[in-house]
Amino acid sequence: MSMDFPSNDLESVKEQVLVEESDHAIKYRTCSWEKTAALLFSEYICLAIMSFPWSYSVLGLVPGIIVTLAVAASVQYTSLILWRFCLKHPEVRDVCDIGRMLFGGSQLAYNITAVFFILNNTFIQGLHCIVGARLLNTLSDSAACSVAFSAVAAIACFVVSLPRPLAHLSWLGTFSAVTMFLAVILAIVFSGIQDHPFGYVAGQEPIVTAIPITGTSFVAGMSAFLNISYTFIGQITLPSFIAEMKNPRDFPKALWACTIAEIIVFTLCGALMYHYVGNQYVTAPAFGSLQPLYKKIAFSFAIPTIVYLGSLYSSVSARFVFFRIFRNSHHRYSNTVTGWSTWLAIIAATWIFAFIIAEIIPFFSDMLSLMSSLFDCWFGFIFWGMAYLTLYPGTTRWRGYGRIMETLLNYFLIVFGLYILIAGTYVSVQSIITDYAGGGLFSCASTAL
Repeated sequence: MSMDFPSNDLESVKEQVLVEESDHAIKYRTCSWEKTAALLFSEYICLAIMSFPWSYSVLGLVPGIIVTLAVAASVQYTSLILWRFCLKHPEVRDVCDIGRMLFGGSQLAYNITAVFFILNNTFIQGLHCIVGARLLNTLSDSAACSVAFSAVAAIACFVVSLPRPLAHLSWLGTFSAVTMFLAVILAIVFSGIQDHPFGYVAGQEPIVTAIPITGTSFVAGMSAFLNISYTFIGQITLPSFIAEMKNPRDFPKALWACTIAEIIVFTLCGALMYHYVGNQYVTAPAFGSLQPLYKKIAFSFAIPTIVYLGSLYSSVSARFVFFRIFRNSHHRYSNTVTGWSTWLAIIAATWIFAFIIAEIIPFFSDMLSLMSSLFDCWFGFIFWGMAYLTLYPGTTRWRGYGRIMETLLNYFLIVFGLYILIAGTYVSVQSIITDYAGGGLFSCASTAL
């Protein structure tokens, strides 16, 4: 995709930055590309990485790696389209603004996108309640009700969500990315040095296959693909990150740095842990495949990511609602009682709903698949194919062989996104129904790995 920008696009960006750097008490355009990279690292270097060994066990090692590379390339490409779109429309604050523009300025499209945006983020927060409860169950060996542990996780994340500018969270994002990286490395090392995977049955050595084992169902295969897709697809937050950059033109630096790190970390984690654990003993997250002591050590390093990343999505959701309530008000940029009390109420509401979702769908892998099918189809594929078509309207998208091929690619992204919506939702629901055979709503049963 060409990176040559019309001069009027660059001037529009400069003008928008100047407007937002006016004399306000709270400034939002404060992120350098390095801070943005920290936010991206913290978003992508997350606990969902530990679902890759399970996905590889379902897909087989070779198809698993191919899917990983293909999804990474797709996300990198569509993220650059998104960035180009944001440069052309520097007034964009979030993905909901983009939704309205893609559908001809429709307020209905804006509202529907807003609902999906909030639901996506709240589901992610719910996932962190689930994982927080699993972490506390695993580390404590406690008989306490797992619902209480989920509530503790929600409260901890609520506290970290309180800062209003995203730049204030970047230092914690860097720390969480580093600790999560260490958790992944420890999990890989421990899986290699332990005598046997957790749950080992004498005489049944781990089975590793290059291709899917005979009898692999469509539901299992699609769930594995959705787990991989979910971990890569994060474009829903990118407009919010770009909108807080001092110089939005530097965004590709942060994006490329993050994508390269993702490919290396995700692939190594999936391939190496699958190699040592095998089909029979792999779990999602893969910490559950480790012996108890190793499991607790590695899992404990994921604490900052569990708390921070849930808080990041809560903050992004709260910013969206807060900016709409105080669109033209001084409360938006000032330290007023009204402004802060409203912010606290919005943050609290996101975590209450997240806790409820976590108790309704308390299954890690199923939650990943459901979020991927319901939301990533739009915010990972369909929206950005449409954005490309708006960047190259009419006959301009058919000028030259290269442009024709790229246009066809973007039409494919739209169709593929619709396929994920239909097939992925079916698969996720079927998997949830199956897993409900082992537990119910708001269950106190231990969720320890």
